[in-house]
Amino acid sequence: MNAREFGLVMTELTNNVDLAIHVIDKEGKSIVYNENMALVEKIKREDVLGKYFPSVFTNINLEDSTLWQALKNQVSTIDVQQTYLNAYGKEVTTLNSTYPVVNEAGHTIAAFEISRDITDIKDLSETILTLQNEKLPVSKVKKQGIKHYTFDDIKGDNREFKAVINRAKRAAKTDASVFIFGETGTGKELMAQSIHYGSERAEKPFLAQNCAAIPEALLEGMLFGTAKGGFTGAIDRAGMFEQANGGTLLLDEISAMPFVLQSKLLRVLQENYIRRVGGSKDIPIDVRIIATVNEDPQKLMEEGKLRPDLYYRLNIVGLDIPPLRERKDDIINLAEFFMEKHNKRFKKELWMLSENVEEKLKKYDYPGNVRELENIIMSAVSLAEKEHVLTDNMIQFSKRTDLREREAGFDCKETSLDEYLENIEINIIREMLSECNGNVSKTAELLSLKRQTLQHKLKKYGIG
Repeated sequence: MNAREFGLVMTELTNNVDLAIHVIDKEGKSIVYNENMALVEKIKREDVLGKYFPSVFTNINLEDSTLWQALKNQVSTIDVQQTYLNAYGKEVTTLNSTYPVVNEAGHTIAAFEISRDITDIKDLSETILTLQNEKLPVSKVKKQGIKHYTFDDIKGDNREFKAVINRAKRAAKTDASVFIFGETGTGKELMAQSIHYGSERAEKPFLAQNCAAIPEALLEGMLFGTAKGGFTGAIDRAGMFEQANGGTLLLDEISAMPFVLQSKLLRVLQENYIRRVGGSKDIPIDVRIIATVNEDPQKLMEEGKLRPDLYYRLNIVGLDIPPLRERKDDIINLAEFFMEKHNKRFKKELWMLSENVEEKLKKYDYPGNVRELENIIMSAVSLAEKEHVLTDNMIQFSKRTDLREREAGFDCKETSLDEYLENIEINIIREMLSECNGNVSKTAELLSLKRQTLQHKLKKYGIG
């Protein structure tokens, strides 16, 4: 294979992987700049390929360029956030991993960079921080009718559930950290807000952050703030700890927080001060932490997703919210409450549940818990016409139920095995995609698939 053929193979390879790749040779010329990288940096490939790197990226200080430093100084970097101007002067924010290519003699012969575009995420995180910084005092929030939750909003008479509520009410009278475990849809944030608004901190800020929703490089800055010069494009900005000072910070899905960041959080809890990313000044803070997970904490610690020392530091007051399938005695009361609630919203006049509906609701296992039950009732109410009784033909359960029925009822006379299995795969993908709010990367992770493989299946099945 000659050099031209090898170059053609490399071009095809890099254009068909789900990565943004830029390679420069020892002279500093771009020899690989794939289509994904062109999309990330918003530059035409022909304006980069074969060109001398510094002559194209004139807006970048070479001392700040991880790719150039990899080439000249053999410096590797992993998941470094950079905000810079592309060749056309447009601001781009990426998460970069960069590596030198060194031959047997120890000489650098090339350097390559793998990037991920996080411009939109960065802009969103800055918008969130700005809005939170401008957040109205609680007194004004109440007057303007902005919704927050208290213990009066928590419904349930199940004995175990009421014991959890009573424990939470006692926790509200203290300043202790709270660790809440509950499956998706059990009402963890509802419980967290109730604790805050039932405490002496009620007039101070309540901020919440889902740790799984933001990349590591941005999450640290969002929590602790940034100091100018801390990384490329960084500005002085207060983080959520400073914004929540005197109040409560809810860290949802804390097990999704990287281990390194978990250790920094532990230090904050122990010392009651934070240091902005890239800063040197210690800033005292007074923030109550409420953390949540949707999996068994012991299992998360065994899997290395949750630091034991952080867990025990947060679990001063532990709350274990039972799933709805263990609160069967609450299902009908909750369903009636949701029916009344959404009657008002949709201007309907459903007065009662039929006996068949009650039986059907009690038999279902609710993988989405109380949130799923509310969605089921809300859907039925919204589609009702002039009915006064909610009947079983108005109830639509999750596709999981249909899937289980199909699994139990395969008939080779009606369909081929391939078609049958394909239908199951389609429904599983749709269900997981829905649970992940359309996030392809997270769906692929849950399904243990490569993102590219999942994208192929989405295209194949026409799932959008």
